[in-house]
Amino acid sequence: MKVVVIGIGLIGGSMVLDIKALHPDATILGIDANENHLQQAIDLGVVEKAGTTEDLADADFVIVSVPVDIALVVLPQVLDAVGENTIVFEVGSTKLPICEAVANHPKRRNYIATHPIAGTEFSGPSAAIKGLFQGKTNIICEVEKTTFKLQEKALQLFTAMGMRIRYMDPQSHDKHIAYVSHLSHISSFMLGKTVIDKETEEQDIFDMAGSGFESTVRLAKSSPAMWTPIFKQNKKQVVNTLEEYISNLSKFKTLLENDDFDAIYHEMQSVNKIKEILNGINIKK
Repeated sequence: MKVVVIGIGLIGGSMVLDIKALHPDATILGIDANENHLQQAIDLGVVEKAGTTEDLADADFVIVSVPVDIALVVLPQVLDAVGENTIVFEVGSTKLPICEAVANHPKRRNYIATHPIAGTEFSGPSAAIKGLFQGKTNIICEVEKTTFKLQEKALQLFTAMGMRIRYMDPQSHDKHIAYVSHLSHISSFMLGKTVIDKETEEQDIFDMAGSGFESTVRLAKSSPAMWTPIFKQNKKQVVNTLEEYISNLSKFKTLLENDDFDAIYHEMQSVNKIKEILNGINIKK
């Protein structure tokens, strides 16, 4: 088995670590615009050595795990270079712009649009984790546009990694992910900003920060180089979710101003049912 990973960060790196565990004899090659990342990935054993465009022609799998704005440029170039038996998957957090970018490519059938719902707030080759995808959901879009034998090849790999497969059209994916991922990151970034701005006046504020603050602001450590293009590509859906979120925050503020603590209690109580929803998701997994 020959695998080429383009962009050796958390997701791409974790994928090839799993592939190596499943297929110890696999040849894992890396391509990265950042030479330091590439060398670090080699030193850490995430990849064996640097790859080139020529390696794409006879690769079994090509993993494109670059920021989504770069994927718009890189993915068509990758498809230009791959062989008939190569399956290419791009793993970014937006799917509609990516699918549109290769909709008319002559080798569209060699591409499967995926989004593994997994990750941490860390980035780069050192963030790669073996077993990251165990029990996680992998969203696959427009599977019917991928040739069947390559579909099977990819799905067998995803299943072997422990992922649960869910099919969705790109528009629905981008709408739903705006709520459960993109909005979460914006909330975390802006909470961090609010506290940092205040910390210049009150030096003791971080001494009082407990696990609640730490878990809520964790995503603010995520890479702006990755997340800015995501917000740009999914702008319409993100703006819609922000409008709803800001509306809920404004209502909560009004209840506080009006001393309507019964309403605040009932608001929070109604949201407590999210525990049951999340528990149900975990059981399904």
